[in-house]
Amino acid sequence: MVSDRSLEVLRVIVQDYVASREPVGSKSIVDRHSFGVSAATIRNDMALLEEEELITAPHTSSGRIPTDKGYRLFVDHLADLKPLTPAQRQAIETFLGESADLDDVLARTVRLLSQLTRQVAMVQYPSLQQARFRHLEVVALAPQKLLLVVITDSGHVDQRVVDVPSEVDIDFIGEIRAKLNTALSGVGVVEAAARLGEIPGMFAASRMPVVRVLVAAIGDHVAATRHDKLVIAGASNLVRTEDDFRGSILPVLEAVEEQVVLLRLFSELEADQRGVSVSIGRENAPFGLGETSILASGYSAQGGSLAHLGVLGPTRMDYSSNIAAVRAVARYLSRVLGES
Repeated sequence: MVSDRSLEVLRVIVQDYVASREPVGSKSIVDRHSFGVSAATIRNDMALLEEEELITAPHTSSGRIPTDKGYRLFVDHLADLKPLTPAQRQAIETFLGESADLDDVLARTVRLLSQLTRQVAMVQYPSLQQARFRHLEVVALAPQKLLLVVITDSGHVDQRVVDVPSEVDIDFIGEIRAKLNTALSGVGVVEAAARLGEIPGMFAASRMPVVRVLVAAIGDHVAATRHDKLVIAGASNLVRTEDDFRGSILPVLEAVEEQVVLLRLFSELEADQRGVSVSIGRENAPFGLGETSILASGYSAQGGSLAHLGVLGPTRMDYSSNIAAVRAVARYLSRVLGES
């Protein structure tokens, strides 16, 4: 059993190592923290922590650093979340509130989260499986070139330039727009697939070839909703923290680039009582990310199911600040998308 004082020693070892990247010794603990005991007593506490595999010595006769198990205990029981400053909260609200559409707000979210945490930031697109068509717009760009705009109730806006086989006049565009919205407005994106085949039959035979091209473009939009996608920012932060990785950071960079592994990892995370999922070091080994930690939280959008956002970085990270940032940004994102 580890005493309460030993747990406090673990807390300061984690905090000092995260701040300095230097192994922490008993003398520095006595000098920098008010334990009211001798260095010898602190060494005894550190020996108990080492027996419990919560800290380890990276080199002979050096100080100690936390293990993955030590970080886990710190996150679960010892970490005091550092609240965001009023200025940080105002920056989040202002920056996300200026977004124009879903793509823009998610791009802003990852940039902001990466700046707040100095880690790789990731946000998952909300699933559109439950979304419904809000409006479809057709605009003539040229006699045989149309812009198709699909807007869902989740705030997602999809624009596609469509080349059609014959010229389209203003009256025909008005007819297309009206009949597409009559057939699809308020219909679930997934359910709409069954209705698309019926739409060309609503038009005169001479106009069916143009309509079929537009219906195919809407079908492409429906198919795209079935694929998960991440927006990522701050990959350069991995290079900044390269010394925190014992091996090559190449597998981590590849995972960030390919996204498939991160999406699978996101799907298996479970939130703690703070609403944040934390996966540390060897817990990520099955995904080839055994030297990283991932912090994630869920957010929601109108018409979409719960999706995740979070950060990825080395196990030596400021968990207290980063958990608070991830949780705060997730809450603001849910609010912004809920109001949009």
